[in-house]
Amino acid sequence: METRPYVDWETMNSFMIDVFKAYGVPEEDAAICTDVLLESDRRGIESHGCNRFKPIYLDRIENGTLLPVTKLDIVKETPTTVVMDANNGMGMVASWHMMKMLIEKASKYGMAGGTIYNSTHYGIAGYWTTMAEKAGMIGISGTNARPSVAPTFGVEPMMGTNPLTFTMPTDEEFPVNFDCATSIVQNGKIEFYERNGEPTPAGLVVTEDGNTLTDSGTILREMRAGHCALLPIGGLGEKTGGYKGYGFTMIVEILSAALAGGPFMKELSGKNPDGTNRMYRLGHFFFVINPEFFGGLDVFKKTAGDICRTLRESRKAPGAERIYTAGEKEWLAWQERKDKGVPVGEAIQKELTGLRDRFHLPYRFSFEEDTE
Repeated sequence: METRPYVDWETMNSFMIDVFKAYGVPEEDAAICTDVLLESDRRGIESHGCNRFKPIYLDRIENGTLLPVTKLDIVKETPTTVVMDANNGMGMVASWHMMKMLIEKASKYGMAGGTIYNSTHYGIAGYWTTMAEKAGMIGISGTNARPSVAPTFGVEPMMGTNPLTFTMPTDEEFPVNFDCATSIVQNGKIEFYERNGEPTPAGLVVTEDGNTLTDSGTILREMRAGHCALLPIGGLGEKTGGYKGYGFTMIVEILSAALAGGPFMKELSGKNPDGTNRMYRLGHFFFVINPEFFGGLDVFKKTAGDICRTLRESRKAPGAERIYTAGEKEWLAWQERKDKGVPVGEAIQKELTGLRDRFHLPYRFSFEEDTE
């Protein structure tokens, strides 16, 4: 049962836009960034929602590793492809403009692909693939990130958590939405554990001596120092299939960097050799497929829906209440939260009130009323 207080969506949306603006982000861009972050909370993906508002975006604007004004350059364009330079601006803004272009191209030619380099964190990958799904198309996206994942048989953080994400339309109330890291756990989840004073489950992180860590704060510090690493999907070694997750992580790293010839792995650390900050210069890739150019959208949606329904209706394990399909839990989270708002723990409450007071913004949050 949820015990944290809620902040209604309208208040949180307006507040975050105003704070982004106070940091120099243009209003239209601030609205895009806010919607991406809150979409994470709508789906119950709290590791990428308002929990990351200050530490990943605002703090990086302050330390100079993220530019608040996004200058986009189209480096190369064909009828079906785009290469974009984000010039170290807001990755979410660059991705929004990229997807608008690709959806338009795919509506004319059936398929389109694009890549962005010199970018920054772009939020949940599923936001961009869902833009395609809302247009009746299939969306695919991935991104590299600062190094935190070790290769199979390795202990050094070499690649990012590198999500590989697909969203596809169905004839149901919600799409197929497969949005996850290619590591067992992502950095944002460990940050979420640390903020809430929770340990990280054993077996998700490997140290230099091959052991594991569970203290979330220690993991974050040791990972940034290069003394431990996250494990790819499948875990340690080959016996449980860790090489499969490693392979997917590597593929995302290659597509994110090589399509545009951008930097990769250790070059994305955000740190110079002397420890000073530098730009992250991340890469993202996007593909849009229009089912109308194949068997047709209605056929695709019906078949995809039939597959999902058949899976959910299959025999359940003893004690299991139900079987889910990708995207279903996120849709259920929205049904639960849409009339309540964003649940905020104590750490987030302090950040919200601190930002409000710093910029003298006219907001009073519901959780403040609860304490009187």
